[in-house]
Amino acid sequence: MSKHVAVLMGGLSSERPVSLNSGKACADALEARGYRVSRVDVDRTIAAVLDELRPDVCFNALHGAFGEDGVIQGILEMLAIPYTHSGVLASALAMNKPKAKAVLKAAGIPVVEHRLADRHEVVNAHVLEPPYVIKPPAEGSSFGVLIVPAGAAHPPQELMGPQWRYGDLVMVEKYVPGRELTCGVMGDRPLGVIEVLPVGDSFYTYDAKYRPGGSRHILPAQISPNIYQLVQTLALEAHRALGCRGVSRADFRFDDQGDGTGQVICLEVNTQPGMTATSLVPDMAQHAGIAFGELVSWMVEDASCSR
Repeated sequence: MSKHVAVLMGGLSSERPVSLNSGKACADALEARGYRVSRVDVDRTIAAVLDELRPDVCFNALHGAFGEDGVIQGILEMLAIPYTHSGVLASALAMNKPKAKAVLKAAGIPVVEHRLADRHEVVNAHVLEPPYVIKPPAEGSSFGVLIVPAGAAHPPQELMGPQWRYGDLVMVEKYVPGRELTCGVMGDRPLGVIEVLPVGDSFYTYDAKYRPGGSRHILPAQISPNIYQLVQTLALEAHRALGCRGVSRADFRFDDQGDGTGQVICLEVNTQPGMTATSLVPDMAQHAGIAFGELVSWMVEDASCSR
């Protein structure tokens, strides 16, 4: 008898539209592989819904708050339903960028210099010498990211605008020039390295990530073999340092400018990488000879509790 898989999608975060796309793609692929699939748009009744459904496995296709930060993982542990991706601690840790950086740094993985500050302080005067980046400490998909260029006369005033909905605490990071590289991990195996080239944007914005044609994925990245291997090694080390399980993706900057440092720096680790048609990890898996259906099937078979 085929496994009953509940694909958790949608949810309550700002990344809901992406999650719905990820969930649909994964549910379609699992049905094509012969699984019995229930598509669950997650809201605050999720514990009761799952208690009634009693699936064999939950495929977690949620992104952002409540789906990527240990909350849904805790509910699934309480219900004793095996689930995909990382467990409670790794999910909560990776979602909190400053705490994740502290763990990565302790593991010998190069990370970006940063400061945590109140946005009211940040908006009044530069807390780091420009160029720098301002981002919420616990958001994904580039939500709330502001880049302050070299020579900027003052910090971005958007921090005090009505559109700012990410709280008062912000992370101010030194801007690292160079190339945007990313590498997925599947179990204990690093996948290929992609260079991401946003089309028409100065950095990898939400729009560049998810709009068809918003970015170009160069796979394999056109970098020297030793840098390529270093990125793969660091991605696997970051996955292990945070205690990730299943599939994760680490993002890097490679400062290969003429007067640059030549360093590869880890920006963050994503425990719930996108699984849409424009997403990076499915591209990497395809490059490794793993079709999308095979990838999601592997994730289901890898699912467990106490991750």
